[in-house]
Amino acid sequence: MGGPKTDERRGDVKAGDVSPVERLHVLVATDMAATDRLIHTRMTSGVALIPDLARHLIDSGGKRLRPMLTLAAAQAGGYAGDHHVKLAASVEFIHTATLLHDDVVDESALRRGKVSANLMWGNKPSVLVGDFLFSRAFQLMVETDNLAVLDILAGASAVIAEGEVMQLKSTNTLAVTEDHYLKVVSSKTAALFAAAAHSGALLTGQGEDFVTGMRAYGENLGIAFQLVDDALDYSGRQALMGKTVGDDFREAKMTLPIILAHARSRDSDKPFWKRVIETGNQTESDLDRAITLIEQTGAMQETMSRARAYADAAKAALKVLPASDIRDALADIADFCVERAY
Repeated sequence: MGGPKTDERRGDVKAGDVSPVERLHVLVATDMAATDRLIHTRMTSGVALIPDLARHLIDSGGKRLRPMLTLAAAQAGGYAGDHHVKLAASVEFIHTATLLHDDVVDESALRRGKVSANLMWGNKPSVLVGDFLFSRAFQLMVETDNLAVLDILAGASAVIAEGEVMQLKSTNTLAVTEDHYLKVVSSKTAALFAAAAHSGALLTGQGEDFVTGMRAYGENLGIAFQLVDDALDYSGRQALMGKTVGDDFREAKMTLPIILAHARSRDSDKPFWKRVIETGNQTESDLDRAITLIEQTGAMQETMSRARAYADAAKAALKVLPASDIRDALADIADFCVERAY
């Protein structure tokens, strides 16, 4: 890639015009290139539909943040082997598989600005290719011959599935509590962030403080990331980023902006929320009204304030790392995660 240069596995990269995610990519560039090669090698199959469908999503412009956390944790801890590349590829396969399954469940038409795989190939192929990628992920885990990292990533896969089911059961109901919502976020999103950083750190043989610190960083970053995503769904900033506004609203998902807005709304606004969320009977102007109520009740500001608190907790967890460009980039990513909403 263009921009700052790096020597082999790491280089001296200074903050500039590039985003913190791009800076981290440069710092782990050689390992990330090896991960990408492994991803493309392992998603091949004699069944042509499998690589075609998988490649549609894997090559659609995702930032590869989760596998980069695995590589960064391993590098920050001085790991000198190559198992971190297998774990990073495994993390990306798990992430891609969950996206394929998510789009089927949500009946999504777009993913990363492209027509979703389920719309192009159908639901059944999308689910089955997702299953194939999960299998590939577990093959890669086994190849590390490390039961501890296998336990971490296998456990995360189960937790993610639980989170999806919890979210499915909390759709179309205003009874969802903040605690339940955070459990969904922790399971559905933060679990893989945490496992990505945790597994990479565990390879290094560093002490417990380093390993638990990296896991805490990933978990808090994942929660902040999802809170911001949920806020952006009701923000004009989403449209500027080329993404559709109001997808969660149209799917009647109870995310934190809605939970807070409903709880703080006047009694005269309660029937509106009941109609658009619980009955799903929405009109063209309902999204604008929902956005207005979210702003008026302070729900947007509160959601972003909580995201900032989790981002700060992620940064605090990095105190276990020695001063380095990697640590600086990880800290800046936590800030960037929140600042992208403004």
